[in-house]
Amino acid sequence: MSGSVLKVTDLKISYGGIQAIKGIDLVVNKGELVALIGANGAGKTTTLKAVTGTLPNCRVEGHIEYAGQPIHGAASFELVKRGLAMVPEGRGVFTRMSIIENLQMGAYTRNDKVGVSVDIDKWFDIFPRLKERANQMAGTLSGGEQQMLAMARALMCRPMLLLLDEPSMGLAPIMVEKIFEVIRDVSAQGVTVLLVEQNAKLALEAAHRAYVMESGLVTMSGNAKQMLNDPRVREAYLGES
Repeated sequence: MSGSVLKVTDLKISYGGIQAIKGIDLVVNKGELVALIGANGAGKTTTLKAVTGTLPNCRVEGHIEYAGQPIHGAASFELVKRGLAMVPEGRGVFTRMSIIENLQMGAYTRNDKVGVSVDIDKWFDIFPRLKERANQMAGTLSGGEQQMLAMARALMCRPMLLLLDEPSMGLAPIMVEKIFEVIRDVSAQGVTVLLVEQNAKLALEAAHRAYVMESGLVTMSGNAKQMLNDPRVREAYLGES
């Protein structure tokens, strides 16, 4: 693993008089799976939205660099063309489009029709439930099936960096297991991943490195496996003492 794909330096975000992010530094190196954990309201999702240019009207200060280039102010659709994809909290599938149409939309930046078809078959193999329902409207799927579709759609653009925002939220345990199995496989294939996840145990078990956010600040960072044994992390996020 060498070279940073994403570098965030002294990021500050304010909504009116409220400072949501208070000056954080964060690096994701090529080939890494990095977890960003913390309680609700810590600023994790706001950080991802700052990276993808999808924040509502607010004041953003600091420096965000992707693939060696500053991206502050870049349009989100331009970032997708450059290989930065995000699976948002709440999945965000196109509910009135079929599963196969959602996957095709994920590949809208590509011109290789044969490659797109191959990738659709690949994700159907990994998520056979989606294959069984290929022509079904995405809005009729269960939460777990929609999460599968959202992940497969994001991966259809063959991203250099994949951002995942709370992929296990609201899912049954068996579905959470499947989603994390895919996250680990995607990482093993060389895709760089930044994972925001409230299930700290699963996130830390899957990740190479991790950051802990509290009230808009990064309060800890380091090797994810070592963090699993850190008493502060165990007490605050794993429910252990």
